[in-house]
Amino acid sequence: MRYQDLSYWLSSLDAPLTPRPGLPGDTDADVVIVGAGYTGLWTAYYLAAADPSLRIVVLEKEIAGYGASGRNGGWCSALFPTSLPALARRHGRDRALAMQRTMHETVREVGRVVAAEGIDCDWRAGGTVVLARTEVQLGRARAAVAEAREHGLADADLVLLDAAEAAARCHAEGVRGGTYTPHCAAVHPAKLVRGLATAVERRGVRVFERTPVTALRPGAAVTPAGVVRAPVVVRATEGFTPALPGQRRAVAPVYSLMVATAPLPEATWAEIGLAERETFSDYRHVIIYGQRTADGRLAFGGRGAPYHYGSRVRPDFDREPRVFAALRRVLGELFPVLGPEVLVTHSWGGPLGVARDWAASVGLDRSTGLAWAGGYVGDGVGTSNLAGRTLADLIRGEQSDLTALPWVNHRSRRWEPEPLRWLAVNAGLKVMFSADEAESRKNRPSRRAKAFNTLLGH
Repeated sequence: MRYQDLSYWLSSLDAPLTPRPGLPGDTDADVVIVGAGYTGLWTAYYLAAADPSLRIVVLEKEIAGYGASGRNGGWCSALFPTSLPALARRHGRDRALAMQRTMHETVREVGRVVAAEGIDCDWRAGGTVVLARTEVQLGRARAAVAEAREHGLADADLVLLDAAEAAARCHAEGVRGGTYTPHCAAVHPAKLVRGLATAVERRGVRVFERTPVTALRPGAAVTPAGVVRAPVVVRATEGFTPALPGQRRAVAPVYSLMVATAPLPEATWAEIGLAERETFSDYRHVIIYGQRTADGRLAFGGRGAPYHYGSRVRPDFDREPRVFAALRRVLGELFPVLGPEVLVTHSWGGPLGVARDWAASVGLDRSTGLAWAGGYVGDGVGTSNLAGRTLADLIRGEQSDLTALPWVNHRSRRWEPEPLRWLAVNAGLKVMFSADEAESRKNRPSRRAKAFNTLLGH
């Protein structure tokens, strides 16, 4: 396997992706963490910073950043999978607002660590602009701002943009308005995760790569090379969780795919905008997301790949030619300056984790010593940092503002057995595509909208 081929991000690293040595045999630790992505590495980082005497072991099946941490859209955002109104209904307005404020602080915290540890990950805190390109989408933008005000957020957190203000940030075709939040930074995700792995090793954490975990149980993580015995075992495997025994229905691995253009000339960027490297999206149902990379590319992704029966995760699922073609077409629709044949140099994908109630969670069962974090639904770059800080407090028995947040020790019910799981997830995707297609026909009757959905098989 050539790890460089997994994403544009991994292919553009300067350092070689040589795997670290694997676990040499049985060993003891105070904490063993399964998964060397953001969640596992942030947990190790904050544990080691709080208590340098802790013996911490991280086990990774492939290499640090092999999963979503090395393939995502590069948004370190304050987005949380459960909406602010939904959190308020479940936990009350004050606790919901505390959760959102902590997510805002999390973006700044990641920036602080990046600077303190000298991690060169192309960090740029330019915020996020979400465009409204139809009247229906503009209504959603207004509703989003109204909800934010109702739940205690101000213009400094989320502001409504008129057409000129939105286009000044991101000059996409047909912009009618949008919203802007400063609580997001564009990053090179692979540089971040690889730099974080180096940072935890500097603090004495042992990271073993090419070491698959075949079983988790209280007090131990089992691998073909040996058993790591520890009173605390952390599961940090996100979209790859269903491969672990007993975890097949814990989360649904849903694929998100991306493309990246060749570096664009400055004249093209002058027409597109994104001068502050704002991350961007729009208010359609099926999520799209993009950023202007530090080397002048458009990195652009979206959902739309099917869920695979039995929660299967395989390398060949990373590539769906129809979805790549659709992403390329949507880029051309958003930014006609790119021309009718958008030059895409890289295409890739990978699974993210979705809990049954779409609620991310972090927790520790003190009776067993088993801890977990995940279910980020694609919003894990920032949320994983909060998970790592929270797990560090939980494991060390510290009561803090973080351990009092409403997502702590939340238990999502398990997904339905197959074939119900396959039917439910893919039916949901189809409903969203159909809704977008209907809005597109109503607001912008053209052949392009029809062709986009035809490519996706809807």
